[in-house]
Parts: sequence; structure tokens; C-alpha cells
Amino acid sequence: MAAKVLISAGEASGDLYASSLVQVLQRRHPGIDFFGCTGPRLRQAGVRQIVDSASLAVVGLVEVITHLPRIRREFHKLLAAAARERPDAAILTDSAGFHLRVARRLHAMGIPVIYLVAPQVWAWRQWRLPLMRRVLSRLLCIFPFEPGFFEKHGIRATYIGHPLSRLVRASASRQQLREMFSVPDDQFLIAVLPGSREGEIERHRPYLEDAMGRIAAALPAKCRFILALPRAAKMKERFSDSTIQVKEGQTWDILACADVALAASGTVTVEACLLGTPLVTFYRVNPLSWMVGKFLVRVPFFSMVNLIAGRKVIPELIQDDMIGPRLAAEVTALLNDGPRRSAMRSELAQVAALLASQEDPMEKAATVVEELLAEEMVHV
Repeated sequence: MAAKVLISAGEASGDLYASSLVQVLQRRHPGIDFFGCTGPRLRQAGVRQIVDSASLAVVGLVEVITHLPRIRREFHKLLAAAARERPDAAILTDSAGFHLRVARRLHAMGIPVIYLVAPQVWAWRQWRLPLMRRVLSRLLCIFPFEPGFFEKHGIRATYIGHPLSRLVRASASRQQLREMFSVPDDQFLIAVLPGSREGEIERHRPYLEDAMGRIAAALPAKCRFILALPRAAKMKERFSDSTIQVKEGQTWDILACADVALAASGTVTVEACLLGTPLVTFYRVNPLSWMVGKFLVRVPFFSMVNLIAGRKVIPELIQDDMIGPRLAAEVTALLNDGPRRSAMRSELAQVAALLASQEDPMEKAATVVEELLAEEMVHV
């Protein structure tokens, strides 16, 4: 299949999913030419970069405003490449605020659009549904409750399963990993995951520093911390305490051997769930973003773990609830209560089972892409 495909990912998780899909398609059809908006994994997979996805990594209704000029430039750069190269199809992943605008312009060019990882419009911004119905050729869903919702709104949706259910693995046993990270058997290991973007890391930093100090004081000589970062960040140089290690690019291994994780709400909570790690989740945005957003969100929970379970499985400390004393109290309570940690692991296993699928999600996604490309080739 000698096709040309535009592929775009705006976040670290999307870069992972999109690169996995590219690898499957390359295996099936080595002649496909991929180009687009890439993160490190997509570049490693051989996708030609037009835009660096790091330039789009902004969260919050208000925070994005100061970055709009740069985002607009990248938007036009990507669309100019699409107009110049005329791909047979486009695969857009996550970052709905950016990619639905891209999808509208691609649709106007006559380029069919496949959206990988459905925007969470079932939670908020349902006004996007008419646009999605008009401009998306296929929608690939990673949560089991999504296809029914989208099909009810006239959008052609396919459930592929959650990609992480096949991808998340530790590189060694729990004991081997604890030895590798120099964590004694008689100490608790707390994994601290502040987020994947510089802005959210800095926003969360003071509260996490406060919480770690309180946890260490409550459990003197009984705990170690590993700060898990996806890549180099400003936070790395802020810690000199011997009980705190800072590691980059080892999130799954750190989670796999941790007793408890303190994790920013997002993809990492699903990763912790799949690895069976008890956790407390948190998040903060700009106060104005919070004031506006809380009137738009229509779900009972913020974390995907609780949403999938349909009940509160893990504690959520969001916005004003995310303060050092509250974070420390939740983590300390889990560490001091072995049966509670065991019960949480059991509930996390139930959620993980809901995310599993018989067929590899990326294999299923690749089949949908093939079907659409075949349809386009017939129409040419």
C-alpha cells in the first residue's frame, strides 16, 4: 500500500499510542510515508517531523492564552504541509482543542480524518459533537463505554481497547527493581509523579515538596521517594535530600516497585492501575480555569480509574483540596494500613480487567486505517 499519511500527537501519551500504531502499519505496509506533528517516539518510528508536539503541550483554559501565537503558527505549519503533500488520510491523536480545528481544515481539503483516542466530550464540551460528526471519518475509542455514546450522536466509533493494557510492563521483578533503585526491604517506596508538562510540574511542585516533608516526618527513616519524570524538567535540580531520587523515563519500573504512588491525574493513573500500584491522585490548574471549568464538567470523578470503576476507588485531591497536609494524610494512611492497600489493589485489578481486550488495540486500529485507505484508493 503506497499511501501517504499525516499523523499528529500533541501529548506524551498520544505520542506513545500513535507511534505504536505507526509501527503496526509499517510492519503491514512498509511503503507508507508518514509525516506530521511528532514527539520523540513518533520520530524514532521514522515519522517526518513538520511540527514538534512539545510546542503544543499546554493544559488549562486560561494557561493556553499566552501560548496561542506559537500554537497558531504550528497549526498553520501543519496545515500547509497537508495542503502541499496531500495525504491519503490523517490520524489525529488526543489534544482535542488543537486537533479538532485541524480536522475541520483537513476535511475541507477532502482529506479523511481518523481520530485516535476519542475526545472526552462525554465529560464536557459536548458542543463539539456536531463538528466531530461532520469532520471525522472514523473515531477510535479506548474506553468501553464510549462507542455507545458517540454512535448515539451519529459518529462512527470503534472500540479498540486501551493501548496501555498491552504496553505497560515492568522490566524486572519488584524485588529486582527495588534493589536497582537502592530501596531497603524495611522501607516504603513512594513514587511521586508530578505530571508530564513543565507547567503542571511547576504548579504542583510546592504542594508535593510540602507533602513529602510531612510524610517523611510522620514515618521517620521508614520511607523513600522517587520523583518520576518523563524527561528533563526544572524540578530535577531542586532535590538534594538523600531520601529522594529523581529518575527520568522509568515510570513503569518505579510504579511497579512502589508501595504507593502520588500521581497527577491523567494517563499515569491508568498506568498505576494496570501495574496494581495503590495511589492517590491530584491536580491543579489556574484558578480562573478552575472557576470556568467546574461549571462545564459533567462527570462525578476526575480520574479515569474512578470513572471506569463507576465508584471511588482512589482518593482524588483536586484544586483547593491539593495541599501538602491533605496529600500527606492520604499517603500516610495508605502506608499505615496494609489491608486497605490490598483492597485497593484488588479494585484496581477489576478496573484493569475492564480495559483489557482480546485483540491488540493497535492491531485493531491499524485494520480501521487500512479499511479507510482502501476506500479512498477506490474513490481515486
